[in-house]
Amino acid sequence: MGTAITELLEPQLISIKDLQGKIVAVDSFNMLYQFLTTIRQRDGTPLKDSKGRITSHLIGLFNRTIKFLQEGVKPVFVFDGKPPALKAKERLRRKELKIEALKQYEQAVEEEDVEEMKKYASRTSRLTPEMVEEAKELLIALGLPVVQAPSEGEAQAAHMVAQGDCYAVVSQDADSLVFGATRVVRNLSVSQRRKKAGTLTYTTVQPELILLSEVLNRLQLSQDQLIIISILVGTDYNYGGVKGIGPKKALQLVRKYPNDFEAIFSEVKWKELWDVGWEEIYTVIKKMPVIDSYRLEWKQIDVEQVVELLVEKHDFSQARVESSLKRFEKEDKEQKGLGEFF
Repeated sequence: MGTAITELLEPQLISIKDLQGKIVAVDSFNMLYQFLTTIRQRDGTPLKDSKGRITSHLIGLFNRTIKFLQEGVKPVFVFDGKPPALKAKERLRRKELKIEALKQYEQAVEEEDVEEMKKYASRTSRLTPEMVEEAKELLIALGLPVVQAPSEGEAQAAHMVAQGDCYAVVSQDADSLVFGATRVVRNLSVSQRRKKAGTLTYTTVQPELILLSEVLNRLQLSQDQLIIISILVGTDYNYGGVKGIGPKKALQLVRKYPNDFEAIFSEVKWKELWDVGWEEIYTVIKKMPVIDSYRLEWKQIDVEQVVELLVEKHDFSQARVESSLKRFEKEDKEQKGLGEFF
């Protein structure tokens, strides 16, 4: 969803070692898109195998997952299901942006402008159903639990954390907080680098932990009021929110009308701006479908399956894949024994 409430948050810096032994729910689509946009060649094109199939998502997923396991983090990967009908406009907007970016990229190729190629290439990233299925296949081969959400993955991950089955949601977005996740971890990367928007350059980052209780207590908000703020600034169901209303102004409105949401949306002239009622968006967020029938079980890595997918199918270096797997097994046995981890 990517609601723009980040400036209201005051995350605390942590280390990946602070998550040792903890179960985290990974917003899988969010992470896979990161890999597709950042793991690219010098001209901005994604990495591919000998048959021209994109492998950036698999390279990132394999390396990130092995790093998690080496650090003693126990990831659960949550995948999106059917999007809410209200998300159709946002999906169309994103598709049109990718089409335009592709035109700009093709023009840059014609002009042999490498910088422009880099700029627009990542904006064309598309996560296909085939990529999603391969990601699931790799995770299962690595012995990790995969949870299929009925709808939004962020909501399912937030539910698992709120239930106490997972410690935190791992995502770059703040959406999980709006869905009720008690903890969210951002910037949990292998390299501690993050790509700057619209470029292929990076900035150094450190993992951050955001506590929902701290956010609500400091801002003196209820969970429902946090949802209202997110609607005012924009969600996937009303992209861009109300023009001229940022997080701080939205916070002021909620404080002005703490128990009268209708008055808030009347003041910002909502009905003149949107053909969908704010109540409908509010209800979609509050009532997002989630399931309890997930099973969190970690198994031994199936080395043969990992090699078959990465090496035999997608031309990964067998030596590097097996080296990464053996290094994890060796380090984990030295710490506490591989069987004990799982």
